Amino acid sequence: MYYITTNDHVKIAVYDLNPRSEEAILLVHGWPLNEKIYEYQKQMLLCAGYRVITMDLRGFGNSDAPAGPYDYNRMADDIYTVVCKLGLRSFILAGFSMGGAIVSRYMGRYHGYGVKKLCLLAAAAPRFTQTADFPYGETVSEVNRLIRLAETDRPQLSDNFSQMLLYSPHSESIKKWFADLSLSASGIATVQTGYALRDEDLREDLRQIKVPTGIFHGTRDQIVPYSLALQQKQRIADSTLFTFHKSGHGIFYDELECFNQTFLAYLKEG
Repeated sequence: MYYITTNDHVKIAVYDLNPRSEEAILLVHGWPLNEKIYEYQKQMLLCAGYRVITMDLRGFGNSDAPAGPYDYNRMADDIYTVVCKLGLRSFILAGFSMGGAIVSRYMGRYHGYGVKKLCLLAAAAPRFTQTADFPYGETVSEVNRLIRLAETDRPQLSDNFSQMLLYSPHSESIKKWFADLSLSASGIATVQTGYALRDEDLREDLRQIKVPTGIFHGTRDQIVPYSLALQQKQRIADSTLFTFHKSGHGIFYDELECFNQTFLAYLKEG
């Protein structure tokens, strides 16, 4: 691990495995977790010869936790800083949940700079919440309830989240691990990114995605409903939808082997 400093003096923790490989993939985690969620993908990707790069978003994991900002533009800017500092060209970009939303903003804001292929993993896009002209996703009142819980009882929020994350049977130990990852985040970042999840709109960003895009989503997702994956497929021109019928939000845990095989096969296409 090492740090890359952004233009607003925030240190972003970056993990760069197999840096000499010419085939690079950058994986961005979701809310309110950190890069450790990709534990069971890293070894697979390394064995396939990839340079595997992960990062902790600001406010999460080992990255600095400033007072703000935590909007998608700022976090897309952080990704751009990492991409430029590492000199990444023709790489694969992947994002899970809120991370999928942030990489979508990166594609719109930076015109997909350096990206040859995009992967959206249970992505909270194009919107996490419903509006008058977008009847998909969570209600604003439900997200306000989550934000309020983050402000008043974050341990309970973390426990609730870990229980909702998975659909298939899993040990209590792994659920506790997810809760611990959530609690390791900055409380300020958890709340502020909650507002971003509630308010940000990526419909225009999705229209600007011009690279092959794999959409990976579980039909049993209780956090980011499957209807959002259908919206992504409709709005991204060169996209392929991979549906996991026995998966909730944690698609790369609920159907670990199936996901890894499908994910790797898609990465190798073309």
